[in-house]
Amino acid sequence: ETYKKESVMIPYGANINKINSEDILKEFDLKPGNYILYVSRLEPENNAHIVIESFKKVNTEKKLVIVGDAPYASKYKHKLKKLAESDKRIIFTGFVFGKGYKEFQSHAFCYIHATEIGGTHPALIEAMGFGNCVIANGTPENIEVVGNAGIIYRKNDVDDLRNKLEYLVKNPDIIESYRKKAQERVKQHYSWDIVVDKYENLFKILTNK
Repeated sequence: ETYKKESVMIPYGANINKINSEDILKEFDLKPGNYILYVSRLEPENNAHIVIESFKKVNTEKKLVIVGDAPYASKYKHKLKKLAESDKRIIFTGFVFGKGYKEFQSHAFCYIHATEIGGTHPALIEAMGFGNCVIANGTPENIEVVGNAGIIYRKNDVDDLRNKLEYLVKNPDIIESYRKKAQERVKQHYSWDIVVDKYENLFKILTNK
């Protein structure tokens, strides 16, 4: 609007990935397929509190693994710990990077993406690239990224998220189809080859001008 120019949107990218090792799972006494994964900075707009509130109402023996931290958000983190303290199924791991992060992504039952700001969120498409069944907060950006390759819950709706989790827990057979759809969507729209090609084409247009 300021410079009377059209903008170009190029998304973030992800790899198709999966590893078999389970070292980080053993560290937290977890079993493959027996935990629900949430990864984010622990800030209010990423809605870990909604995830915890929803999960506490789900009738399941599966664990909720919350990966992430925010050293500057001590009040919010205290709120989360207080909210979760009555439920022994909820595990806070703090920051986990590298091999441990890949192991968590590779062996989750499903992945919750509750963030409500940002564009093509790296954690979301990475989870899809790892072949996770994704349950995502119903923002326009998340809906655009997931397409029909995951499950969307109404924006910031605790009860709808709980219902979607209950549905997956009771119908684990559908998980595999969403895993395949998620990886296929990353291949078609968010692979690094596609993203790099878009940058290259944009630079060619700019230099030709």
